[in-house]
Order: sequence, then structure tokens, then C-alpha cells
Amino acid sequence: MTTPEPLLTLSEVEALARTAHEGQTDKAGRPYAEHLQAVAEGVRRRGGDPAQIAAAWLHDAVEDHALSEAELDGAALTRRTKDIVLALTKQPAEPPESYAARILATPGALLVKQSDLAHNADPARLAVLDEATRTRLTEKYARMRALLGLAAGS
Repeated sequence: MTTPEPLLTLSEVEALARTAHEGQTDKAGRPYAEHLQAVAEGVRRRGGDPAQIAAAWLHDAVEDHALSEAELDGAALTRRTKDIVLALTKQPAEPPESYAARILATPGALLVKQSDLAHNADPARLAVLDEATRTRLTEKYARMRALLGLAAGS
């Protein structure tokens, strides 16, 4: 019988996420790792556990093609972390209702999405975008919060 590989520490997960998203920027042109760090910190502040914090670092990795599903599956992460990351991975042309239902059905995923939405909807982040993009994203984030049963600004 083989001994299972030890799980990645949160520092190792952070390094994996930073490497996977290297060179990527957000809509405002900022390094994408800043968003990941803010979401992970938001999860920690909201009382998230290590599996949720790890998922926060990796929440966009599969969706952004920074990691494949196979790479995620093979990573030394808890099943819970992997399940949260997959729940937060939007599928092409997926209706928001289906996406929200999957998040709500996956233990631990809602807290990570709540932190993601809070950072995405941060007025300081949105302020640097053009008005049309800012309006579109503000409406998109408000709709997702409503589908998830989250209060505005939470």
C-alpha cells in the first residue's frame, strides 16, 4: 500500500495559483494574483477553513484555463477543495441559475463565491472601468448575489 502524497500547504497553493495565473490581468489591467489574494483573504476574514481558502486561491484556475481539470484532480488537495473549485467553474453558455444552483449544492462553495463577488463588485475596482462595462458587471454581480441569496455588499 502506498502512502498518499501530503496535501499542499496554503503557501504552496498560493504559489501554484500565482504560477498558474502568471501574466494574466483582470479587467482593470491589474495582475490577476491580486484578485486571488483578495478573495482568499476575504474567505479567511469570513471564517473560511483551509479547504475554502485553498479553493479561493484556485477558484478561477480551471475556468481561465490556468489549470486543466486533470491537473486539478491530480493536485495534492482535499476533495472538498477540488469540489469547490469545480463548483465555481462556469461552463460555456451556462445559465446563471444552473451555476448558482451548483454553488449552493456544494458545501463550502458559497462562502468562496461571496468573497469573489465582494471583491469583483468593489467600487474602487469598478471605478477604473468604462461606464458600460461597470454597469454591465454591477448588474451581473447583483443578479448572482440575488440567485445565491446574498445581501448586497456582502
